[in-house]
Amino acid sequence: MPSVLATTHPTDTVYGEVGDATVPLRFASTGEEYGVLRERAALLDLGGHRLIEITGPAAVDFAQRLLARDVEYLTSDRCMMSLVLDDDGQVVDQVVAFGREDGLLLESSCGAGDRLLEHLRAHQEDGVEITDRSGDLTAIGLEGPYAWGVVGRLIDAELASLPFESVAEATWDGVDIVFARTGLTGEYGYQVIVPIEAAATLWARALEHATPAGLEALELAMLEVRQPIPRHEATPGATVIEIGANWLVDVTKDEFVGKDAVVEAFEAGGGRRTIGFTGCAGIPTPGTRVQAGGQDVGEIVHAVHSVGLGATLGLARVDPDLAAAGLDLTVAGQTVTTLTSPYIVPKSWSIPII
Repeated sequence: MPSVLATTHPTDTVYGEVGDATVPLRFASTGEEYGVLRERAALLDLGGHRLIEITGPAAVDFAQRLLARDVEYLTSDRCMMSLVLDDDGQVVDQVVAFGREDGLLLESSCGAGDRLLEHLRAHQEDGVEITDRSGDLTAIGLEGPYAWGVVGRLIDAELASLPFESVAEATWDGVDIVFARTGLTGEYGYQVIVPIEAAATLWARALEHATPAGLEALELAMLEVRQPIPRHEATPGATVIEIGANWLVDVTKDEFVGKDAVVEAFEAGGGRRTIGFTGCAGIPTPGTRVQAGGQDVGEIVHAVHSVGLGATLGLARVDPDLAAAGLDLTVAGQTVTTLTSPYIVPKSWSIPII
């Protein structure tokens, strides 16, 4: 599924296939786009995120059963992140759930829309309507320490100071939009859900105030603050505890798909844990073994070159007693050091919205 904004992107934009989506990986260089995201304001084409509407008299009960977090009282002025699990407690997707007057709107992670939609429809019941809205809506993001200034110049200054995970219905250029204070990178973050016919105009206007950044820069910045990236981290067989995404599950809920498996994993207390690391030359591939004292203690989950650290940054899944910061481990014959998150302190933490 190509982005609806593809025709507005520069001709030398580098695209990649991520799940069911074709997305811009970079518009210029990852380093330049990362610098914009961490220092100024980056514009994000989130067209690879599927928008799925759940409506009908049983919509909220259905969503409460399908999402791992409690959304029973999610009002139309709020949104939240949640996992969606299968019966075995494996991650189907990580979604943002927007409360709506007549149900919920779910935003999939990048490239996971087909899988999410198939899962929802497999559990569909009477009184529930599931509609793929990606044919008429798309999402555009703004992230960075000065993204709030872009919101003020582009849409409405009052929206920039919304509390985190707040949602407002607004009008831009005569078009109804859904505006949300979200964020994936630890920097100030916002999303605009806009009708497709107005998306190109909004993107062009936003380019007057912000610089586009592709998925490579976005996912690097996400990794640096330990924002989960399901397509890299939700490896087959790993529990939500091993992934480190148990904060996206409410085990106190009466019922949700996958709860029994999650509770069993919590009670068992076993399994490996995911920890950040840095220090080796080169980028180890997923599955590369991790050793301590000559013994196999885990494997690499995901690794990249961090522009902010100027070094390799990655995630390893290791024995639980080694999931602590400041330990030296061995990867491919090289020493790496485990880290505490966030691995980069976002500039937004010291920049007030004015």
